[in-house]
Amino acid sequence: MTNLSTQLLDLAVQIQQIPAPTFSEGPRGEFVRGLFLKENLKDVSMDSLGNVYARLPGKQKKAKPLIVSAHLDTVFPMGVNLEVTRRGLCQKEAGRIVAPGIGDNSLGVAALFGILWDLRERKVELKHDVWFVANVGEEGLGDLRGMRGVVERFEDHVIGYLVLEGMALGHVYHRAIGVRRYRITAKTAGGHSWADYGKPSAVHELAALVTQLTSIRLPREPRTTMNVGTFGGGTGINVLASEAKCELDLRSEDPKTLLKLIHQVEKLFKDADREGVRIMAEIIGERPAGEIPADHPLVQLALTCTREQDLDATLTIGSTDANIPLSMGIPAVVMGITTGGGAHTLHEYIDVEPVGKGMDALVKFVELVGG
Repeated sequence: MTNLSTQLLDLAVQIQQIPAPTFSEGPRGEFVRGLFLKENLKDVSMDSLGNVYARLPGKQKKAKPLIVSAHLDTVFPMGVNLEVTRRGLCQKEAGRIVAPGIGDNSLGVAALFGILWDLRERKVELKHDVWFVANVGEEGLGDLRGMRGVVERFEDHVIGYLVLEGMALGHVYHRAIGVRRYRITAKTAGGHSWADYGKPSAVHELAALVTQLTSIRLPREPRTTMNVGTFGGGTGINVLASEAKCELDLRSEDPKTLLKLIHQVEKLFKDADREGVRIMAEIIGERPAGEIPADHPLVQLALTCTREQDLDATLTIGSTDANIPLSMGIPAVVMGITTGGGAHTLHEYIDVEPVGKGMDALVKFVELVGG
């Protein structure tokens, strides 16, 4: 493992040790801002959302910049044990670092600095500016709010967007899955489970609605999914619940298919709303779909840079920060740093050995893009 790889992994662990639940990324953002300042980058700032920006100047002032971003937030709430375990790093077996959020996306944020260090060590001068951005709100109900702010700032006056994900090595994302999310609330008068039996219970009504929702037949092609991720309500075992809530996630590769599903789902909401039973559906998330073609120069460059490291490269689709620029027709790709597993669990891990190749592919992309 090279000195740069060791330095990168040490920084990833430092970042991982700072809790950063979605909507509470402030301390981690301030840490990154401090590092940008120490690296003497230009125009270091933090916007009202909490996104952190820094510019590496290029030789040509009029050249469009490349935006390189990684999200600060994790899925883990405050108070989660962030203990780090290093396995096999001094043995012949492949090494791993196990820690919540280490790959998604502490390593991605650290890679912003890894790219900078590599370019400086080799004294590479780029023609174009590079804006390094550590953004908020990628996970869960963050609804990509950070990247929305980034794209609002730079719009399409860019070469493109390179989005870093810690564990996506070998996968080049150039297509964005469309997502619609709802919080569904059922309300009734409630009552006593014996004395008022027969009157509607919000829990029963919402459970029946979920059964209807999950009975909708979804196509395999284009791939389309539905998930009720949370469900709760009621105040006691012998009480007819007066309120119950759940959260619903709808996704599809195809915007038209997603829209059709939305219409089906919203009809069921409307049909379930009747006298004595109030059904309210609030949209709590919307990730727009989009794509650039497989033969786009950014996509081809990402594939080439990955394959030059003797790595398999696969085109794929996902729900990432790249959704925002892609939905607006602005070129964007997602690349990774290493392999790993257990994402969004307490046993999340990254593999150490591939980090060097992953970083070499990223740096090569940054050097050659726009050329």
